[in-house]
Amino acid sequence: MTEFLNCNWWIWPALLFTVSFGVGVIGALSGLGGGVLFVPLVSGFFPYHFDFVRGAGLIVALAGSLAASPALLRKNLANLRLVLPFALVSSFFAVVGAFLGLTLPATLVQIFLGATILAISILFTFSKNAACPYVEKPDLFSRKLGVTGTYMEESSGELVCWQVCRMPLALLLYAGIGLMAGMFRLGAGWANIPVFNLVMGAPLKLAVGSSKFLLSITDTSAAWVYLNQGAVLPIIVVPSVLGVMLGSRAGVRLLARTSPVFVRYLIIVMLFFSGLRSLLAGLGVW
Repeated sequence: MTEFLNCNWWIWPALLFTVSFGVGVIGALSGLGGGVLFVPLVSGFFPYHFDFVRGAGLIVALAGSLAASPALLRKNLANLRLVLPFALVSSFFAVVGAFLGLTLPATLVQIFLGATILAISILFTFSKNAACPYVEKPDLFSRKLGVTGTYMEESSGELVCWQVCRMPLALLLYAGIGLMAGMFRLGAGWANIPVFNLVMGAPLKLAVGSSKFLLSITDTSAAWVYLNQGAVLPIIVVPSVLGVMLGSRAGVRLLARTSPVFVRYLIIVMLFFSGLRSLLAGLGVW
């Protein structure tokens, strides 16, 4: 079997395209970015060096976000006024984190990342009213910027009106998120959604859509660092990007029709899997 696959080298890119399509669909539904699922799957089951897989993971997350963003904006599931202040902060620190990530031991980075994601998944599991939190009064900063809006919840046919709070605290958290996103080379969807939803009180679907749109900005900053370091291999990146972009477009259509409860449980499962995989990899178990 191994000799057959070695002779027919094109089978691996074809399989990679198929896997990436599924990653794109799930990434759009969960808002976590394709890299969180792409890196563990490809590094575990494909014959590619881990450094090239990690470099491709950031490009994959970027491609999926760019493919999904226009549809998310049209459906009001992503909001520019909500995203842009955080994009400026996290983009700067993503570049700093990318340089740091190239100097730190990979095992240390994976252990820290895994522990962080697992903690977030536990927080999501026990949080109440995560689908549509109630914000009694927006903070002064979000009122001045006009961070509010509406979107149609297609699964129930209801018009959802939303506003946010604790925006200054969220901006401070995003400095750390951008730093870690560049270090881990996985995008920052695993942190974007908890901040938007649990800290600021944005509805879960809006948090998912805005997270996906935000990744298209922040991942661009960090991607240039890995391109410059030669950590991007075309035979991995090309089929992966094609698959993720097509999958992301399909995933956005599903997101609009999917109930917030399903989205919440999908996020929890995705966070738990990616966190456990990263932690075990850092400890040398898997």
